[in-house]
Formats: sequence, structure tokens, C-alpha cells
Amino acid sequence: MTDKLVTNTVIFLFGSLLFLANGDNYAAAPLIVNIAEDLDFSVNAAASSVTAYMLAFGVFTILFGPLSDRYGKVFIIHISTMGTAIFSILGALAYDLPSLIFFRAVNGAFAAGLLPVVLAYLGQATSDSERPQVLTKIMSYGFLGTSTATLIGGTIAHLGSWKLVYLSYGVMELILAIVMIKMIKRDEPVSDKINILSTYKKVLSHKGVLSLLPLFLLMGFTVFGIFTYTGKLITERFGYDIFIVGAMLSPFGLGIIVAGKAMPKLRNRLQQYYMPFNGTLIALALLGLSATNNPVLFCFYLFMFGAGFILFQPVFIAKIQEQIPHMKGSIMSTASFGLFTGGAIGTTLNGFIISSWGMTTMLYTSAVIIFITGFIAKTVMYKLEMPVIAKACC
Repeated sequence: MTDKLVTNTVIFLFGSLLFLANGDNYAAAPLIVNIAEDLDFSVNAAASSVTAYMLAFGVFTILFGPLSDRYGKVFIIHISTMGTAIFSILGALAYDLPSLIFFRAVNGAFAAGLLPVVLAYLGQATSDSERPQVLTKIMSYGFLGTSTATLIGGTIAHLGSWKLVYLSYGVMELILAIVMIKMIKRDEPVSDKINILSTYKKVLSHKGVLSLLPLFLLMGFTVFGIFTYTGKLITERFGYDIFIVGAMLSPFGLGIIVAGKAMPKLRNRLQQYYMPFNGTLIALALLGLSATNNPVLFCFYLFMFGAGFILFQPVFIAKIQEQIPHMKGSIMSTASFGLFTGGAIGTTLNGFIISSWGMTTMLYTSAVIIFITGFIAKTVMYKLEMPVIAKACC
């Protein structure tokens, strides 16, 4: 690796960090009903803690790209990991809705300095030939955290309480933070000043970035906005306890892992139909979730849901990074902002839709949105690839 900054130990530690960070986020899905019952407020109110986490993540991710350039990426990762650990632990001490929202929001703010900055660090510390393999390894840890989060969260909550879930993730993150401080050498800053406004003025004035950013918003709106309420959906439809709820949500993560491996071949085979296929896949999954009373089929549709998500996301990320190659940190922060802000909006709006018209309407609405998104993505990708094709031909 370049200057031997990225060793197997570094990959393992950063991978473990993403495993825990994703778990801390996705584990909330099966806990919403239990949180509402324990603290005596509605499920929609409990979901506001998820909105607070996502919104804080989306907003603060904008800051961490330039900060990591000024103070070094490893330093920002250390600070973010410690903050995430502390406020995940404090989340277990929440005693009412305001305290829960506050602790989860600050948790999300610190977590915003993890994934984008880790990917930016690895991007600058590896050669062009090494980078894809390293990023794939790191992302696989994160996907594993996603796939196991609901099962881990449901199991811990079943044996103890929802508070024990946040406490467990927080303690593991705290231990990891201490280990990383001792074992990962800090990198040198690449800038001697912070230029947040000028940085994002340049990013957001780029036509390619502006055309791709709405896709991240729509993806976050659909995937995160729906996934928050899947635990409630299972509880209402099947009446299962939190352990079974967590287990039933696991196929979402499994779909991410399986489809992620199949993505390159599938994209080559489908070509111009790839994006509409993904939108259709998620739309059918949501329609299936709205209609089935069979728990096995329900799990299958969750698998489809996760598969469709991962077939979209890496393509969007790769394409947006291509727009300004020397600003990967700020580009990743912009993409994360879109994804998690969309998730916060989706969680809030879907809570209103559920209260007014029910779960089925929520699923129908999102199915239509993501179906259309597939065709919008096809058009956007075509326009962005045309100059590259023209340049290659000439």
C-alpha cells in the first residue's frame, strides 16, 4: 500500500468501525415499537429519534470533509468514533422523547465523520490499482453490520431491553476508539485552512453533481424512510416479539450482501436497462410487503428491497466521485448529505402518511417514487456518460 498506511490491521479496525456504525443505525428498526411502549409515546414519536439521527448525519457530514482536509482524516475519525460511542451509551439513558432525540441527534452528528472520511482516507492512501479491492473490503464490513444489525438488536432487546442495544454498541465503539488511537498513525493535513463555503460552492456548481444529488435524496427517502417502519409493520401484521422482528428484518441486509457481489455481472448484462430494473425491483418489493400475510414471502420481499438498494447505491457513489476526482472527501460528504437528508424527510413524511392513511398507502407511495427514480437515473447516467464516450471516440 502507498507508504504502508493501509495495512491489514487498519482495514480490520476501520471495517469494524463501519460494522458498528451501521449496526448502531440500522438496529433502530426493530426497536421503535419497544421504545414507544417503554417511554410511553407513539411509534411516530419514537421514529422522530431516527429522523433526528439521519438529519444530524446529513447536515454534519458537510463539515467533516473540509475539517478532515485541514486537521487530518485519522484525527477526525478518532474524534467521531469517540463521540459516537459516548452518545450511543448516553442514548441508553434516555428517559423521555426530548432526551432520546437529543442523544440520537448528537450521535448522528458524530457518526457523520466516519464513513465519508474513512473512504476519503483510503482513497488517498492507496494506489489506483489497490483502491477498488480495499474499498470493497471496507464496504463489506459495513454491509455485514447492516445485515446483522436487526438480528443483533432484536436479540439483545429480547434478552434485556432496547437500552441495552444502544449501550452495547456504544461500549464496543468506545473500546474500538481507544484501540484505534493507539494503533493508527495520524495522517498529515492536506490544507492549511478551512474553506467550507468555497469548497461546496465549487461542488454544488458542478452540473454532474447537481444532476446526481437528487438521486441520493430519492434513495434515502425511499429506503431509509421505509426501513424505519418495517419493525412496526411486522408487529402489526404478525404480532411477533422483538426477537422475531429482528430476525425477519435480517433478509434486507442479506439482500445487500448477495446482490452486491452480483452487481458487476448484472450491470454488464442489463446495460441501459440496469437502472429501471433496480427501480422496478424495489417497487415490486414494496408492493409485495404491502400485500402479503405470509412471513416467508415477507422476508423474501425484504431481501428484494435490500438487493435493489445496493444495486443502486454504489453506482451512484462511483459516478458522483468521477465528477471532481480530486475532491473525493467533499464529494462523499455531499452524497451522504443527500442520502441521509432524504432519509430524514422520508421518515418524517411517512410517519404522517401512516397516521393519516396507513402503512399500505406509505408503501404504495414509495413504490411509485422509486419506480420513477429508476428511469430518472437512466437518463442522468446517460447524459453524464455521453461526454466520456465522445472523448474516447475522438
